[in-house]
Amino acid sequence: MKIKTITCHEVYNHGASLQEYALLTYLEKQGHNAETIHYKPYFLSNHFKLWGVSNPRFSKNFLLRLIYIALKLPRRLGNLRRKKQFDLFSQRHIKATTKLYKTNEDLKKDLPEADAYICGSDQIWNSFFENGKDPAFYLDFVPDHKLKLSYAASFAIDELEEDIKPFVKQKVGRLNHISVRESSGKKILENLGFTNAHQVLDPVFLLEPSSYAKLEDNSVEKNNYVFVYDFDSNPLIQQMAEQLKKEHGWDIITVNELINYADKNYFLKGPDKFLTLIKNASFVISNSFHAVAFSIILQKDFVVFNRSYKINTRMRDMLGSIGLEQLLILNEDMVQNHQINAINFSKAQEKLDVLIHASKTYLNNALKQ
Repeated sequence: MKIKTITCHEVYNHGASLQEYALLTYLEKQGHNAETIHYKPYFLSNHFKLWGVSNPRFSKNFLLRLIYIALKLPRRLGNLRRKKQFDLFSQRHIKATTKLYKTNEDLKKDLPEADAYICGSDQIWNSFFENGKDPAFYLDFVPDHKLKLSYAASFAIDELEEDIKPFVKQKVGRLNHISVRESSGKKILENLGFTNAHQVLDPVFLLEPSSYAKLEDNSVEKNNYVFVYDFDSNPLIQQMAEQLKKEHGWDIITVNELINYADKNYFLKGPDKFLTLIKNASFVISNSFHAVAFSIILQKDFVVFNRSYKINTRMRDMLGSIGLEQLLILNEDMVQNHQINAINFSKAQEKLDVLIHASKTYLNNALKQ
C-alpha cells in the first residue's frame, strides 16, 4: 500500500525527527511504501534565517536593520552547522516527497498520491501553537473517498480553548480512524463526542531498540556522564545534575544551547548524537517527552521534570501508563531524596509490551480497512 504521512517536518528538533523516522520505518517493515509529505507552512519555515529581522523595532529603519543583522549574524552562522546536521539526518533516513507544499490549499490542488494518509505523530494538534489550527494536520486536503487516519496525534494539553473546539470537531470527524498519544487527548475527543478514539504509543516505541543502532554516531565519551536535555533552563535540573556530578564524579553533557554549566555541549549536532548520548549515559535528566521515551526504550536510569508551560501532560501520561510516575520530579525535596538505579525496568517493560501490541494492532487494522 502507498502511504503518505504528515507531521511537523524539518523543525530541527531531535524528538520530532526521530518519531518521523520511526513511523515511516515501521510502515516500511510492514511492507508498505511510506513517504512523508514535505509540508512547510509559514509557521514552520522560519528556522535559521540569516537575514531575517524578527524584532519590529529594528525592521523600520535600514540602518537599525543592518545593525540588528550584524549582531545576530555570528550566532546564526554557527547555527547553520546545526541545520546541516539535521538536514543530513533527514536526507539519509526520512523519505519525503520531492514537491514542497506550503499550505493546505497547495495540498488540495496537487494531492500527493497515496492509498492511505496518516497524520501524526507529535504535537500536530496542539492548539497552543499554529499547527493545531492548521487544517492540513487533520488531513483536510484528502478527499472523502481516501483512507484517512491519525496515529498518536498529540494535543499536548489537557483541554482545548472553547473557540477551537468546533474546528477540531469538524476536522477530526472526517477521519476514518482516530488515535491519540495521551489519555488526556482521548478525553478531549470524548468531550467533543468521539467515542471511537484509540490511545496509542508514540511511533518511536513501534521499533525494536536494535533498530536505532544504525542511527547512532558511534562516538564514545571519555568519562561517565549525566545527560541533560532541558528546554527551560530549569534551576532544579541544574541542581540535580551538579549534585550527581559531585557525588559520582560524572561529567555533565547537554545538547541545549543555553545550558552553560555543562562540561560538554553538543548543540550543533543532530539526532544521531542525541540518540548516542542517551544510550551511553549513566543518568538522564530531562523535561522532554522523547528524551523520556528513549530512556525507557534503552532502559537508562532517568528522571523527568515539569515544564514551565502546559505540555507536561505528555510525560505524565507516559510514565503513568507503565507505572513509573514516581520519576516525575516536582520539587526540591524530590531532587534531594531521589534514589538512582531504582527503576524496575522488567515490570515497566511488561506493561509497555501490552501497549506496543495494542498500538501496532490499531495501526495495522486501520490500514487493512
